[in-house]
Amino acid sequence: MSDHGGSRGKHGRVTLRDVAEAAGTSRSTASRALAGTGYVAKAIRTRVREAADRLGYVPDVSARTLKGQSSGLVGLLVSDLRNQFSAQLAAGVEQTLAAAGQQLVLVDDHGSEQKAADGARAFLSMRADGVLLAPVGRAATQALVDRGMTVVEVDRRSGVRGCDSVTMDSGLGAREAVGHLLAEGHRRVALITDETMWDTGQARLKGYRAAHREAGVPVARRLVLTLGLRPADPVGDVTAFLDRNPDITAVFAANNVVGETVWQALKRRGCRVPQECSLICFDDMTWMRMVEPCVTAVRRPVYDMGVRAAELLLRRIAGTRGRPEAHVLLPELLERGSTSAPTAG
Repeated sequence: MSDHGGSRGKHGRVTLRDVAEAAGTSRSTASRALAGTGYVAKAIRTRVREAADRLGYVPDVSARTLKGQSSGLVGLLVSDLRNQFSAQLAAGVEQTLAAAGQQLVLVDDHGSEQKAADGARAFLSMRADGVLLAPVGRAATQALVDRGMTVVEVDRRSGVRGCDSVTMDSGLGAREAVGHLLAEGHRRVALITDETMWDTGQARLKGYRAAHREAGVPVARRLVLTLGLRPADPVGDVTAFLDRNPDITAVFAANNVVGETVWQALKRRGCRVPQECSLICFDDMTWMRMVEPCVTAVRRPVYDMGVRAAELLLRRIAGTRGRPEAHVLLPELLERGSTSAPTAG
């Protein structure tokens, strides 16, 4: 019988009936063994799963969901897979979901509201059990909530009602970072960011301004550079910006991607860090501890953010009711060698 199932696997879709025949059991028993529901003797469960692996059986998700069963899929929508933040977040989500028997489906919307909406439709079409997303606008979240999808927003919030969220206090992190530079005596602190349209970018800009207000230092608009999400030559843009503003003595980079760009631009200009320009970055990444000097950074618990968001989603999928929850995590400022008082003269 196993030969019969194997040949079908080569020429057509392997069915649950094929797996049951190969394992010498009924379809209902094979179904319970593979789904992990109901009682199945350990020896039979092992035999069924070995037969499924041998035949290359893939469950029909659409058939399962039409029967009212869980698809076992959870969507994660992020905005930039180039950013190590996304990888750390996905790791926390995936490990939490895997422990609960859920499969992660990852989509990158490249910061586009249209691509985010496309991703939302894809999750709906595959009948995902729930979706975690870092929204770039309201449309994707609204579409999912309107269709009754269980949604948790992570890192950013869209303002759509009816979904949970796990974020970090970006404004506080930025205020502490810039406040640290101002306390060192810097009076020309630049903010370099890639966007100010999402609530994370807006919060970091507000934190930058708030730190200046608290220190009694005026903010100069010329000291804020927005690179955009897909700049053609970001290092060149930062280099030109620094050349236009030679009075800058410190830079606050709004995320780790921007921070790496600023680091490269400073090295291209032959600028000594921190003697000629201090640097502080939002997000703490491995490379910041490998360069000389090590980079002062605002650490946010990204992996933990993913774990908490996944746990919250799983509770909702399991039937937990109640008002939407908003979890806000706190940042931590890590002082390293890339910041110091400005050099006189």
